Amino acid sequence: MTRWLTSRRADDGPLPDNYKWIALSNTTLAVLLATLDGSITIIAMPDIFRGIQLNPLQSGNSFYLLWMVLGYLIVSSVLIVSLGRLGDMFGRVRIYNLGYVIYTAASLLLTIDWMTGAAGATYLVILRLVQGVGGAFLLANSAAIITDAFPTRQRGMALGINNIVGVSGMFIGLVLGGLLAPINWRLVFLISVPVGLFGTVWAYRNLRELSRPQTGARIDWPGNVSFAVGLILIMVSITYGIRPYGHDAMGWLSPRVLGLAGGGVACLLGFAVIELRSDNPMFRLPLLRIRAFSAGTLSTFLASIARGGLMFMLIIWLQGIWLPEHGVSFAATPLRAGILMLPLTVGMLVAGPVSGILSDRYGARGFATGGMLATAATFVLLWLLPIDFGYVEFAGVLALLGVSFGMFASPNRAAVMNSLPPQDRGAGGAMNQTFQNSAQVLSVGIFFSLMIAGLAANLPHTLTQGLHQHGVPLARAAVIGRTPAVSVLFAAFLGYNPIRSLVGTHALHALSTPARAALTGRSFFPHLIAGPFRDGLHTAFTFAIVACLIAAVASALRGGVYHHTEPEGDRPPDLARAARVARRDVVTTAEAAAGRARR
Repeated sequence: MTRWLTSRRADDGPLPDNYKWIALSNTTLAVLLATLDGSITIIAMPDIFRGIQLNPLQSGNSFYLLWMVLGYLIVSSVLIVSLGRLGDMFGRVRIYNLGYVIYTAASLLLTIDWMTGAAGATYLVILRLVQGVGGAFLLANSAAIITDAFPTRQRGMALGINNIVGVSGMFIGLVLGGLLAPINWRLVFLISVPVGLFGTVWAYRNLRELSRPQTGARIDWPGNVSFAVGLILIMVSITYGIRPYGHDAMGWLSPRVLGLAGGGVACLLGFAVIELRSDNPMFRLPLLRIRAFSAGTLSTFLASIARGGLMFMLIIWLQGIWLPEHGVSFAATPLRAGILMLPLTVGMLVAGPVSGILSDRYGARGFATGGMLATAATFVLLWLLPIDFGYVEFAGVLALLGVSFGMFASPNRAAVMNSLPPQDRGAGGAMNQTFQNSAQVLSVGIFFSLMIAGLAANLPHTLTQGLHQHGVPLARAAVIGRTPAVSVLFAAFLGYNPIRSLVGTHALHALSTPARAALTGRSFFPHLIAGPFRDGLHTAFTFAIVACLIAAVASALRGGVYHHTEPEGDRPPDLARAARVARRDVVTTAEAAAGRARR
């Protein structure tokens, strides 16, 4: 058992000539799994809630929905930097391999939830957090393992493939969730088990430690704890901030949110002080002096801010409005929404590797900066689309958006990793990933807040008037009109038609048959929220455009040099080649000595 839990050193036999491709394929599989599980539950949530007999529209149950989706990202964001640093200290492959074990075990346990209601939801949330721990182990060291294995001239291509497959995993998860959840919601988690087992065995058998662990380094416990607590408090405050508080549509000014956010900021300020004084800091702040690293990481953060909440907005747009208005039943909208978003994935899969290869030859700045400018332009096109768009135009914009994302992500990731000294690739890569994951959670909070603000301004009057026009008594319609905007938004997000539960069975039976059919049909609810949704969507897209433009400026300021100078050359340690050279030197020396002896 000890042998399986210990990573193989590079000198445990000859290093295969194709080792770099083994490292790339295994880490790409891991990143795909880790990111796929960040989104697969989004589409599957209606079936999960039905499976555990929990009403997602009931007050308070939005907590479970948010944490089942965001908890995974929150845990990953908190742990990635620490685990990247531990990889530098104790071996990147060792930490990475352990992530496969944790991730696969958590995926298996998620499938055996025997409880229902709040208890069943709590079980799933806890195991999702554990699954996020495994995902953090994998994400924290995958980029460093690839960077160790590939020479500088090929890293853009390798990291481009790895990064784009990872980003695409978020959208692939939407289709898989839509396919599997209607069969059985447990399949959403079970599908990761055989793939995880295969990846675990493959990693333990084939991956090698090519970096030298930093012997003598110590774990920065005060820094780790202060960073984790600060980040958790801020991200928990986001999940409470988008929920209603009292008579307010959101809780950003509630004492709980202010206390959590204030405590989080205080902890992060304390973390900064600790890191500046620590002999073995967790967060390698001196790395921020590397211009290519700091500019690339800032643009990563801003790009994730713009992109992170987009997926949720597109899902709400498709599931809650467009698909029902085009005759698709609410039960069928999750799968259809995932399929309709495939042009985005295709665009990223095509542009990512190509831009990575080209950036190896021509440099990253032009591609990354151009990618962010193109992304901003694509958000303008989304802003201009009508709510009831034509799908051909929508698919074209999504494909262009995917190409723009891929054009930025691959070169930017390669430039960030190439700028790092070999001994700091784990910590530096994990810092970059932490900014990306944290920005995704922050983006979800920002996008949802903007959407809720737009809905809250117009929805009460629109909902009240719409119900009253179809025969619901004005007093009852006014009560329903005060339904929290977040509940209506989650209904659209989950592909639910909430009118039946909002009006109530007794009140519906009191209406005429045509009125009852109209209220519970496929058109009333989508048409009702289309106007307020459009207002919020435009505000969210405007925010994304600004974030992309600032990211483009940050990317342009990265400078023209992205490669850290490696004294030993730009090839990774190849022990087989080194042994051949050593044997040739020994033979040459022996022949020379023999010649001198003969003379």
